[in-house]
Amino acid sequence: MPLSIATLPPLRQVATRDGAEIAYADYGGPATRGTAMLVHGLGAGALQFARDAEALAVEGYRVLVPDLRGHGASRSPSVPREAGHFAIPVMADDLLAVLADAGAGPVHWVGNSLGGILGLHLLAARPDVFASFAMFGTSPRLDLPVLAATGIPLLYRLLGQRLLAGTTAWGTTRAPEGRVVVARLLADFDPMVGEAIARNVRRYDLLGAALAHEGRMLILRGGRDRGVNRALDPCLRALQQKPRLSLVRLPEAGHCGNLDGPERFRAELLAFWQA
Repeated sequence: MPLSIATLPPLRQVATRDGAEIAYADYGGPATRGTAMLVHGLGAGALQFARDAEALAVEGYRVLVPDLRGHGASRSPSVPREAGHFAIPVMADDLLAVLADAGAGPVHWVGNSLGGILGLHLLAARPDVFASFAMFGTSPRLDLPVLAATGIPLLYRLLGQRLLAGTTAWGTTRAPEGRVVVARLLADFDPMVGEAIARNVRRYDLLGAALAHEGRMLILRGGRDRGVNRALDPCLRALQQKPRLSLVRLPEAGHCGNLDGPERFRAELLAFWQA
């Protein structure tokens, strides 16, 4: 019997200044305990957080879950292969448009990988939109070779979309449902969008933004996310001096820790938000 996975509710759409259309799911009612925004990483989508959003909404939170531009139901501008359309400030502005359209803020931001990068940018640019900030699968600083970007479409051509999606899913998470979710998202992803985004995020330094932010921060460190941890761990030596920063180590979590241990992931978020 095929494994069933969560589905998204009807999505709302918001147009951006440069012609993109950003889709997002809106869970929950009057946000009696606040509003959370769950932001996925490169090649993923809102579907990654469907189970989490449902559970957090039951706890009394309004939960916004966008598809980043070029992902899922969100549409890129008319020239999607131009890296400038996928610069960090541009993609971060998309999420401000979502907050404005939803009439939401400040929010508990939860970013995975690229979603954390965009949040780190906004910590400096728009600190007023944060009730708190959490990230996982993200390093505040990264320096990768250009092949990390240009190799994306090459891998898709060599392996084929579905084979690459399936093998990447197996390497990303050990959870059966999580593998189905990741494979489905990657099978529908445009590798040229992946290259354009990766050109912008293969090298950045947002450690200063994280250190300067005076609000509450949570870092969830997945023990199996070895590639990210090589960049993250040197940053932790400075970040752990911040009085309002919490570091939680999830030894069995990989790059998408919410898929590997969803109950622990949600429990840590709720404890952080309600502390």
